[in-house]
Amino acid sequence: MKKDIHPNNYRTVVFQDLNNDQTFLTKSTVATEDTIKLDGVEYPLVKVHISSASHPFFTGQEKLVDVEGRVDKFKARQEAAKARAESMKKAATKTRAKQSKTDDTQKIGALKTGKK
Repeated sequence: MKKDIHPNNYRTVVFQDLNNDQTFLTKSTVATEDTIKLDGVEYPLVKVHISSASHPFFTGQEKLVDVEGRVDKFKARQEAAKARAESMKKAATKTRAKQSKTDDTQKIGALKTGKK
């Protein structure tokens, strides 16, 4: 076994789930500047977005866990696409200004008589 490959700075750390504020006291080498007082003792604090206490696989509940706002971004893109489609539809239905029939008949009459 290789020597000196494992970290030697293990310390007691508190991990806090941001979804339900549940805390876990364990040993870790993670670096953090936050602290929390738990049972009268101050420990380094690591905040996590999801843990076994809030993950749907472990809780048996299906709920949307959207930390990054992916659903909101998707809905915004969908609304923008609808608005663009509506504007393109309106542009396609606009009628172009046609020349009056009197202009066309004058051209035909001029061609028959040979006048320009």
